[in-house]
Amino acid sequence: MDFKIDQLLSKFPARQLDSHKGDYGHVFVLAGSCGYTGAPYLASQAALVSGSGLVTLGVGKSIYPILASKLIEVMVWPLFETKDSSPSLMAEKDIISFMEKCDCLAMGPGLSQNSETQRLVCSLIGKLTKPIVLDADGINALAGHADILKSAKAAMVLTPHAGELSRLTGKTAEEVQKDRKDIALKFANEYNTVLILKGHGTIVAAPNGDCYINETGNAGMATGGTGDVLTGMVASFIGQKCDPFTAACLAAYFHGLAGDIAVKEVGQLSLAASDLLYALPMVLRKLA
Repeated sequence: MDFKIDQLLSKFPARQLDSHKGDYGHVFVLAGSCGYTGAPYLASQAALVSGSGLVTLGVGKSIYPILASKLIEVMVWPLFETKDSSPSLMAEKDIISFMEKCDCLAMGPGLSQNSETQRLVCSLIGKLTKPIVLDADGINALAGHADILKSAKAAMVLTPHAGELSRLTGKTAEEVQKDRKDIALKFANEYNTVLILKGHGTIVAAPNGDCYINETGNAGMATGGTGDVLTGMVASFIGQKCDPFTAACLAAYFHGLAGDIAVKEVGQLSLAASDLLYALPMVLRKLA
């Protein structure tokens, strides 16, 4: 079934007067490495601005001081790390234990393609039971190993662009672009995952064949970091008790809408991912 956004807006849970931060989800973001400190900042801050009650960011201990000084409301946790300052396999036990009190894991932004970190990603997919939003290097960790998704115990949401999806399917990015909807739906069904195929007319595909084609957004958003913002938004909405497909659709819609608001202020050439963070509160008023 092809959905329109008006069919999905009403599915977002309303806030109650008698509530507290624990009612709106605890998102854990696993991200970052040497040279890639912006991605974890954008993803975790986006989760916070999108309504999460609590957000914790897990990063390698070498880059912990950078993120801890930049993020005021997000809790930052130093983890065992690799030579690339990305989370190492030694952090796995702590991550699994910590996820018992979280509602969703966002994994991948700026995580690097360090082989040990990639093994950590694959291992967590096979062990965790809480929903996982997988982006960027989290997706790259599955290149040649996409079948790992079939053994996942958790609900999965993947957020690839055409190039990342090509690494999972064996098709070229050009082939993916020529048949975006069909390839997205087939992948979602085969691997039992919600798939957000980013790009012009972002496609959200569910395992059961449900589909949403987004109409918001603009070419100014073709810049580094905007995908990290989307990842944090999806995880936030899941933590606020949206089902993964609805969370993915609403995130794609409001992500693009934030870009459309921001571009009116700064123009397409100057639009930066951080501009979306400032625009999100304005567009998310629709959910209130």
